[in-house]
Amino acid sequence: MSDGTPESAVPGPPEAGRRPDAPEARGVPDHGRLRRPRAQLWLTALSLPPFALLAAAAWFGRSVRPGADDWCFLPVVRDEGVTGLIGQFYFEDNGRVANALLVGAYATFQVPGHQWFGLVSGVLTLVVLQAAVVLALRRARLAAPRGLPLLVSAMATALFLFATPNTYKTFYWPAASVSHTMPSVLACAALIPFLTARSRRGRGVALAVAAFAGLVIGTLSEETAIVVAVLLVTVLLLSLRAAAGPSRSFLRLWCAAGITGVGAGAVVLVTSPGSNHRRERFGAGTASMVAPESLAASLRGFGEIVLTVITTWPYIGAVAVGMLLGLLCRRPDGNPPRPPAHWSRTACAGVVAFLVSGYVCTVITYPVFQDRVSAPSAARLWNDYLLLFLALLIGAGALLGLAARSRTRTAAGPLRAVCAALCVLACVGPAVGLLDLDAELRSRAVKWDAQDRRLREGASAGAEVLPYERLVISQMLEPFSRRGRAYWPGGCVADYYRIDRVTDAARPAGRT
Repeated sequence: MSDGTPESAVPGPPEAGRRPDAPEARGVPDHGRLRRPRAQLWLTALSLPPFALLAAAAWFGRSVRPGADDWCFLPVVRDEGVTGLIGQFYFEDNGRVANALLVGAYATFQVPGHQWFGLVSGVLTLVVLQAAVVLALRRARLAAPRGLPLLVSAMATALFLFATPNTYKTFYWPAASVSHTMPSVLACAALIPFLTARSRRGRGVALAVAAFAGLVIGTLSEETAIVVAVLLVTVLLLSLRAAAGPSRSFLRLWCAAGITGVGAGAVVLVTSPGSNHRRERFGAGTASMVAPESLAASLRGFGEIVLTVITTWPYIGAVAVGMLLGLLCRRPDGNPPRPPAHWSRTACAGVVAFLVSGYVCTVITYPVFQDRVSAPSAARLWNDYLLLFLALLIGAGALLGLAARSRTRTAAGPLRAVCAALCVLACVGPAVGLLDLDAELRSRAVKWDAQDRRLREGASAGAEVLPYERLVISQMLEPFSRRGRAYWPGGCVADYYRIDRVTDAARPAGRT
């Protein structure tokens, strides 16, 4: 019996576009189609572990409390509103206008904004990736069992947010997430109008969205802007090798619109007074970035980052879910899909884009972080190109699945079982890390709330100087670090409680 997948198992005459030897054309039930509900069931069940990770992480977020830069954002938004924070970012801090807008959006709600941020950002990531997967499959004219696109997006979300060396700074710290985690997700969201464009109006909307998204990303995160620009240039160069046509012309225009938007945003950011102040404060000018010793150190640091990333074993889940894509997707005629044309060239271009963009991101951050650029405490910086890395792993898995499918059919069932087991196993490591982090979050929340009451009561009583206990989590900066020598962000803590100064509670009274 043929392995085709007809639209119905009911006997009937052949329809247009359907193979004449299909089972239903001969009046024979198609057991491949009858087995599909079972595939939908186990694929949906397989989505439960990554969904459980996301749900648990969102629930644990109730214990998040401000720290580090949060202390400086909260009083500004409270006293001057979001516009005040935008002005501070543009004129004083770093020039990231869109970044200030998003920070102000959650800081408006003060502490609850920090607690709800994980849930909102996690759901947004899942929805965007789900839409991108569904539309990409539709654009490629591939049919997948129900539940498979959801599994792919859920697994990618879980691995992106929770398999990193520092989940707190990736997912729970809103300031870091706005700068390094969410920009990649917003860039993926800009793909949706492109994938849905069919009419002239739809293509016009897609071009406008690409230009606007590029402008936003350019003023949101320098690192993500680099990744997006490198990817768009790579796609544009690949399209130039193919013959011109309506779809390719639109693709080239879309890439050009995105590159223009990113460039415009970068100009706004780089020429801002805040960006100039930041470069002067950290000595991160162009000369220091391109100095031979800095380039060499950046290369070493990026090599260490790549080694850490490729040896992070939960990422095997991305390859496994990609293999399920290759094993289960079908063309409209029911036959297995063929590997994309020029897939090897496209895959190599993707790897090169990842390596180039990741290295350039390391180059521009090295003057600020120095040798810590490859340390777990700075792992949030890797998120700007980590979603691209996961996409490459899923794509590689899909190619492996197609190759295995074309070589043998008898081993397809066991191979699907192995991939399913790997997907579940990939969620175990992040789950253990989340449970440990939850214990730290709850412990810090209890101490933070007690100290918050004490400082508020002292400020209400007229005190101008109060002791502050350091409450460190996941290597976050706190006042009186470096054995009490570093005061930042003590001044911001004092502003938050409307007092003049905080002192180190770990030191004897009278010593600061």
